[in-house]
Amino acid sequence: MDISRLIDGFRLPEAIPLMQKAVEIRELVDHILKAAPDPGKGKKHGGGDDLADEEEPENISLALQQQMDEMHLNSMLIPAKIVGAEGGDIYDLRMENATLIRKAARELVVGLRGLEIFGYDEQPYFNLLREEMEEFRMLFIAWVQAFDLKRFIADDWGLFNPPGVNPGDDTIGDLGDDEDDDEDDNPYDD
Repeated sequence: MDISRLIDGFRLPEAIPLMQKAVEIRELVDHILKAAPDPGKGKKHGGGDDLADEEEPENISLALQQQMDEMHLNSMLIPAKIVGAEGGDIYDLRMENATLIRKAARELVVGLRGLEIFGYDEQPYFNLLREEMEEFRMLFIAWVQAFDLKRFIADDWGLFNPPGVNPGDDTIGDLGDDEDDDEDDNPYDD
């Protein structure tokens, strides 16, 4: 994936290594999932004619497939939300996207345990993903700390307001140089 045209528009320099790591993680997750056993070919468990014994492999296969699908979606969500946060360049939108990124990143790591439970256990690859996620976490922290608290639109829900801004405040932070604009410089005035 060529991310150069995406990162050219990023406002925060901290977003570039974060995005690069997110793409590496997405590719690693793709490789891990491609190497997974085929969920349609569930393992046969136990013996006997019991209906529960016949349904167990199908349930395990479905659960493995669902876990794999969730991991794939989370790995794709992370870079998309980085782009969304950088495109908005407003504190509350950045924080909303950062929250979704954090959730998806954590679910990727938890998803590895789900793969293990459902019969796919490749610890060297899983440990590699855990290490990549830890590197991503450190880049993520630096990125979030670079968010400009002064560029905001008050969040009526109260979740993503900068300190001192309350839900319901009719407040907009510094979103540009409007104060510096001189009325005489307007080319549309005659």
